[in-house]
Amino acid sequence: MSSLILPSSSSLVVPRATRRPHLAGDTPRTVVITSGKGGVGKTTATANLSASLARLGLRVTSIDADAGLRNLDLLLGLENRVNFTAADVFSGECRLDQALIRDRRFNNLHLLCLSKPRSKLPLSFGSKTITYLTDALKALDPANPVQFILIDCPAGVDAGFVTAIAPADEAILVTTPDITALRDADRVAGLLECDGIKDIKIIVNRVRQDLVRGEDMMSPLDVQEMLGLPLLGVIPEDSEVIRSTNRGTPLVLNDPPAPAGIGFEQAAWRLVEGDTMTAVAIEEAERRPKKGFGWFSSFFGG
Repeated sequence: MSSLILPSSSSLVVPRATRRPHLAGDTPRTVVITSGKGGVGKTTATANLSASLARLGLRVTSIDADAGLRNLDLLLGLENRVNFTAADVFSGECRLDQALIRDRRFNNLHLLCLSKPRSKLPLSFGSKTITYLTDALKALDPANPVQFILIDCPAGVDAGFVTAIAPADEAILVTTPDITALRDADRVAGLLECDGIKDIKIIVNRVRQDLVRGEDMMSPLDVQEMLGLPLLGVIPEDSEVIRSTNRGTPLVLNDPPAPAGIGFEQAAWRLVEGDTMTAVAIEEAERRPKKGFGWFSSFFGG
């Protein structure tokens, strides 16, 4: 049966002016954002979740853990300010605070790149590379400690994947509703659990409601049932994603907001509060009053 994802009543958000999300769990929280398959929107999710968390007033450091093909700096518009990387820190060429790039839009958002393009980390770094970095980040500023460390994991399940997930306590698995992405996502979920990461949530990206209605695309509910994991967010297909990527501005900062930006913003809210989404059938969803972005208006509490 066709289905549509709507948030549970506990995840409906009131305007920011009246409430801030309650930060669940102990901080700092280290979250790896992974997918297995490349091209499903993992780095886009990292950039937008980072910006959303920073806009909520949380201290965030995002790590681009792809040693050879980094892109997170581009999506955050920080590519021209990467003078030092983690590789330089380990080689003794700079301090860790010098390698951190502060976002000019948010003083509480920093980016750390693992290495420069076309360069490789020394083999002696081993699988504990990012673990060393996260431990150092947690101790860097005791007066204003980081609250979220987001790790943008490289695609695949090779050594880069093992290195990226090593320090994580939580994982966000980004997938699209197609069988190739889901096969990889299922494999990655198993590897995460074997590594001791039990708190795994999924973001279903690039959902087209018209294809779901015509049963030409799996619904987010189908995806959830296949993977057996809780839903953190559902992101609709949105041409504004390409525009925001080319501008180097996270989609969540658009004004007026785009549907995909709303999805990422609400996923960030749920991440903070430890909340998830609830799926209902389309037939039930259509009985509810619609406003704003139609089927997506429920993200506003409609």
